[in-house]
Amino acid sequence: MKQKIKFINKDKTQFFNTLKERVDQYFIDNKISQHANFTMVFKTIVMLSLYFVPYVLIMTQGCSLLVMWFMSMIMGLGLAGIGMSVMHDANHGAYSANPFINKMVSLSLTFVGGDNKNWKTQHNILHHTYTNVSGHDRDIDDKVIMRFSPHGKYRKIQRLQVVYVFLFYSIMSLYWTTAKDFVQYFEFIKHGHNRESSWGKVKTLATIIFWKLIYYTYMFALPMIFLHLSFGQVFIGFLSLHTVAGLILSVVFQLAHVVEDTTFPLPDAKGNIENEWAIHQLQTTADFAKDNWLITYYVGGLNYQAIHHLFPRVCHVHYPDIAPIVEQTAKEFGVPYLYNESFWKAFASHIRVISRLGKNDTTFFAVANSMG
Repeated sequence: MKQKIKFINKDKTQFFNTLKERVDQYFIDNKISQHANFTMVFKTIVMLSLYFVPYVLIMTQGCSLLVMWFMSMIMGLGLAGIGMSVMHDANHGAYSANPFINKMVSLSLTFVGGDNKNWKTQHNILHHTYTNVSGHDRDIDDKVIMRFSPHGKYRKIQRLQVVYVFLFYSIMSLYWTTAKDFVQYFEFIKHGHNRESSWGKVKTLATIIFWKLIYYTYMFALPMIFLHLSFGQVFIGFLSLHTVAGLILSVVFQLAHVVEDTTFPLPDAKGNIENEWAIHQLQTTADFAKDNWLITYYVGGLNYQAIHHLFPRVCHVHYPDIAPIVEQTAKEFGVPYLYNESFWKAFASHIRVISRLGKNDTTFFAVANSMG
């Protein structure tokens, strides 16, 4: 069992209470729901179509191998779009006030090879609660030979991680749809995150296997049977799909937390982090490219990541309107609101952090190390 972490609001700040009142009032004043609207429903159709329409065309039009591989890359764009703009809101309960609708929309994840229960544990519970806390936020834990936190183990080969990290980013969703759900299933049991009964754990594992079989049936078996393609030909398309999706998903999420000015606090010996949870979120999360409508649309508002961390149950289509409220309230309370004006500035910042981590240049993180 991992150490239990507790956030201690030692300064008794009213930051989040004030912010929440203002955001709630925004929805009341404008007489709108915090959940999905027509724009969100239409976007859901767009993202699902971006994935499934190319697949249908491949299966029905008898296209050449080159066209099939190109269509597979389009499916990769769709897969990333579904992950960021559809299932993400549903699994946070932000898509609808109706749990059944959220559950149905979240099936978009299972149809593209993932498992909702594992995802909720890693993302909703561990990442959102313990953002950038080494050993608790699995998103910044050491991975193979990659180091994403100044508190991670250092290896000399990581001097090259600024070069090879994108290779690992490109296989992220491939690993996710093949082995990650099974690895997490056993790890979450080991660390006490899965507290189901023995029968419940069996059903969870059976559910993972069932959906994986469906996924690999339509991704491999059907094209091989009906299009008479070899395994290798199908695999190239499959790999193309996941290379595109993996790169997009990895980079977008990294630009929110592993960039300059975000902190990586550690708890004290008792497991306490002396900070209000909401302020911790703003110190460990950065927004980017808020004025770029295309990025905002495609990444499901994840360029408003700080807003999302504070209000995960609010549908992302509302983030641009909530952001000024958050920024103004943060300013009043002297709380940092981290922001990179463009995607490329955020990307360059991420590269610099990855490079410094690879060189074990922890002086850059002096402020982070002293917090908590």
